[in-house]
Amino acid sequence: MGALQSSPGQPEYVDLAKKTGFSFSQISVLHKRFLQLSHNGETLQRDHFNSIPDLACNPIRSQIIEAFFDRRNFRQNGEGPVEEIRFEEFLVVMSHFKPPSPRFVEEQRERVRREKLRFIFNMHDTDNDGTITLDEYRHVVDELLSLSEALEKDTAKSIADAAMLEVASTSMGHMEPDEFYEGITFEHFLKLLKGFEIELKMNVHFSHMDTPTFFK
Repeated sequence: MGALQSSPGQPEYVDLAKKTGFSFSQISVLHKRFLQLSHNGETLQRDHFNSIPDLACNPIRSQIIEAFFDRRNFRQNGEGPVEEIRFEEFLVVMSHFKPPSPRFVEEQRERVRREKLRFIFNMHDTDNDGTITLDEYRHVVDELLSLSEALEKDTAKSIADAAMLEVASTSMGHMEPDEFYEGITFEHFLKLLKGFEIELKMNVHFSHMDTPTFFK
């Protein structure tokens, strides 16, 4: 599907639209971007992402790139890394950055939120053991807070620790911060980030996807 010769409205576009929620025009623009990155090839490899200037300056550049090559993010119930991806996998991963539709009911919005948080969790669960450390969780909170407001790192750390301890004390009894180093599960992660409007922060403006800035 790297070549994607069909025009909007044809079966390939219909199938991709159902899987990702993108419109035909968005799929067309993203396909052009895919071909630009892959030098008109049918697959993308990690080094192709080196041509994105904004990504080079991103503090979590490596995690973002690896997310595109992580089977957990393909919505196919797979796991483990791959060496290259075709357009369909690229599109599915990009759909995690798609803002929820304003027409979504609460159940649909909650599903999108959960998918976005799972995507972020996978980015930090690099060894795929189903847990992340407290340091990794603090990093997540720091990233999310930096998207909307300028906070000192110590402040972000304090917010992360306070939320973590609140959940830990509720679900496990009293715990000190260092005791949580053995791992935060995804269900804990959901509780810890309950107050973050992740669906409003983890977005890409797909109307401007014809420029490299969509990874900014």
